[in-house]
Amino acid sequence: MATRTPPKFVPTLTEVVQTGAAPLGAPAADTLPALTQEQLAQRVLQRVELTLDRRLREAVAATIVEHTSALTPLLRERVESVVREVVAEALADELQARQRPDGTNV
Repeated sequence: MATRTPPKFVPTLTEVVQTGAAPLGAPAADTLPALTQEQLAQRVLQRVELTLDRRLREAVAATIVEHTSALTPLLRERVESVVREVVAEALADELQARQRPDGTNV
């Protein structure tokens, strides 16, 4: 097995080693377009707007589902009450229309 001589200078963890390569997944700084502060602000706002729009839609939808679930028993009770009243009134009107003027039934 060949013996390899270690280098005379080995960087320590407290020293910065310049490799000349960009970090993995990041474009090299010279390939990024130069952005003004206004352009950067606009790009950030566009991304925020897209995410915010989606998340607000999700939050509103969840809130509507929750409130609808909570309102269902009350709505059912109110509809049932209205239907009972309407049926009772219609039945009373029909019975009244079938009576003769002298109070006897037809």
